[in-house]
Amino acid sequence: MTYFSDQVFQNLQASDFQTGEYEGCTFTGCTFSNLNFHGCSFENCSFKNCDLSNSKVSGVSFRQIKFEGCKILGVHFNAANPFLLEFNFQNSQLDYCNFFNLQLKKSLFKNCRMREVDFSQADLTGCDFQGSDLMGVVFDRSNLEKADFREAQNYRLDPETNRIKGARFDLEGLPGLLGKWGIKIG
Repeated sequence: MTYFSDQVFQNLQASDFQTGEYEGCTFTGCTFSNLNFHGCSFENCSFKNCDLSNSKVSGVSFRQIKFEGCKILGVHFNAANPFLLEFNFQNSQLDYCNFFNLQLKKSLFKNCRMREVDFSQADLTGCDFQGSDLMGVVFDRSNLEKADFREAQNYRLDPETNRIKGARFDLEGLPGLLGKWGIKIG
């Protein structure tokens, strides 16, 4: 397997991508939509302004990965290698992604658009969702203890089926917590 360390890849297309181990690499402006990353591992890498929509990540290792300004639609991260999985998403679009049953403690999902994302049974302890649009996101039997939802929008979560002790919300977020009971705020 090819090993890449501390390299910068700019404007790569899916057809130019090589399967391998990537450590400390930066991908900028790359188009990896519909790419099958099977057999790859990424450690301490960053993706900036890349398109990874509908890419396949089955068995792929993601350790200390940053995505900034990326378009990542319909990716099933729940199929990735769960060992030491660690993400940091900022200003990215993650619509229709799946994080079912993943351990994502302290992950960052800041200022992201995350429509119809599945976080069922995920451990999201200490995650930061500040400023994100969570329209249609599924939180079901998820651990959201100490998660930060300040300035997040459009979320609905049931305090009876999710663990939310110590989570942070602002007043504008109350309808997302109380909607189940038909309580009107304001």
